[in-house]
Amino acid sequence: MKEKSQNQPSSNTENPPRHDHDDISIQSTESETLGGLDNNNTEKLGRPPHNVSTTQADETIMGDPESMSRVSSGPAYSVFSKNTKRWILALVTAASFVSPMTANIYFPAIPPIAEDLNISVSLVNLTLTSYMIFQGLSPTIFGDFGDMAGRRPAYILAFLIYICANIGLALQRNFVALLILRCVQSAGSSGTLALGFAVVADISSTAERGKYMGIVGAGINVGPALGPVLGGILSQYLGWPAIFWFCAIFSGVWMIPFILSAPETCRKVVGNGSIAPPKWNRSLLDLYSHRGDVTSQNIPKQKLKFPNPLKTLYIVFEKEMAIILCINAIIYLAFILVAATLSTLFKETYGYNDLQVGLCYLPYGFGCALAVVGQGYVLDWNYRRIAKKIGFTINRKRGDDLGKFPIETARIQPVYPTLLAGIATLIGYGWALQVETSVAVPLVLVFLIGMFVPTSFSVLNTLIVDLNPHAPATATAANNLVRCMFGAAATAAIDHMIAGMGRGWCFTFLALLNLAMIPALRLVDKRGMRWRAAKAKREAMNVT
Repeated sequence: MKEKSQNQPSSNTENPPRHDHDDISIQSTESETLGGLDNNNTEKLGRPPHNVSTTQADETIMGDPESMSRVSSGPAYSVFSKNTKRWILALVTAASFVSPMTANIYFPAIPPIAEDLNISVSLVNLTLTSYMIFQGLSPTIFGDFGDMAGRRPAYILAFLIYICANIGLALQRNFVALLILRCVQSAGSSGTLALGFAVVADISSTAERGKYMGIVGAGINVGPALGPVLGGILSQYLGWPAIFWFCAIFSGVWMIPFILSAPETCRKVVGNGSIAPPKWNRSLLDLYSHRGDVTSQNIPKQKLKFPNPLKTLYIVFEKEMAIILCINAIIYLAFILVAATLSTLFKETYGYNDLQVGLCYLPYGFGCALAVVGQGYVLDWNYRRIAKKIGFTINRKRGDDLGKFPIETARIQPVYPTLLAGIATLIGYGWALQVETSVAVPLVLVFLIGMFVPTSFSVLNTLIVDLNPHAPATATAANNLVRCMFGAAATAAIDHMIAGMGRGWCFTFLALLNLAMIPALRLVDKRGMRWRAAKAKREAMNVT
């Protein structure tokens, strides 16, 4: 409010043009560099220019009370308006839903696929393991590509691969084609996992990132739960090829508004959104609306190289990141193994058909959606609480210097209660199936598992992005690689574990594995900030 009163605009000053997808960025007293690109050397495409007068800037702020409450000086962390962020978030959440949904959508169709292709169910199950392997490997390529060339081209390439694979899967009728095309399908869809969290990092500062990550995480976590429901309905009434036609149509429909309207957000390409991307990387609406404003000399030249998956491994072997990634993978195991075994266990225990088994995933999906969205608001609240406690000033406009803030503590504190609650529900779920109680008991417990377990690893997903602001897609790819490798091994072994240990002890074992992660969480909580400082010091010495 103080800035407004100090720079009250005159009555005859005109407002600068404002676009529906733009927030104001106030010119600082010095030349600013955004995302590694010089503002003086770049063309502005439909965004407020950084050389507007102070009076003009303050007038625009008058029309945006939220911006005024955040602003001190300097360029905004993101110039995209709240409505544009919501639209971007909706597209990204829908895209993030695709890969986990596709992994599980044909669970109910495994028996009819085996029958039609004249192969065993165990052979069809191999396609689940191969899918998860590529689900871990693919983001290492798309993550680096998205950090280098931009999110839009990475998304478009991923979905084109995915659509072609689904058409092939719908038409194929032999096992070799099924196995190969499932790998291609996974390669396309899984690239979106790394890109989704990267887009959140592009458009949201650390203080507000929790709720954004929660919404995208809800799309990811609901996918495994709703996939079997959709697969059961499609397989039972239209035949198993309809599953793949549905996936192709869904992704094709998604691409239409994305190509038309989604702006590029990668900070290495567009900075805070005020720098124009190359012409080939603009939405059709941007090209149409601003075709007369383009001057090729102002467009930053992109040096595109083949994506380097080894960048992901660099992150995997960093001390702090290695511990967080392993914790996240162990917690994720509980989530994915409940989803992978639910159909078989409920069919054996209660004699359900494919459609009924698919419907049993609904409580799981509802629990995931409710908890992960709510978790985002809890994260933002805890961030503000700790900042107030230590006297740290939150700068929502420009973003915060995490070198002076215990981000590990802010993110990990909410994990403890949800992880302990998830451990308790896992044990109860296993023994409810062991003694074959009324179906209501395991369904309620599945709902609670969906609430608590995904919340725990989704919080750690947010921390992973916070710790890698310059390469969020690559960091998310590292996370995905580790947990999918763990998941592929576990899904191959889980049937043998249940047969040898029994349902009760099998899920008790998973719960105890999660319990063993609490000391590791405490280690990161207490020493993470010190490790980051030491890493920053080493990197500074290497530069000099």
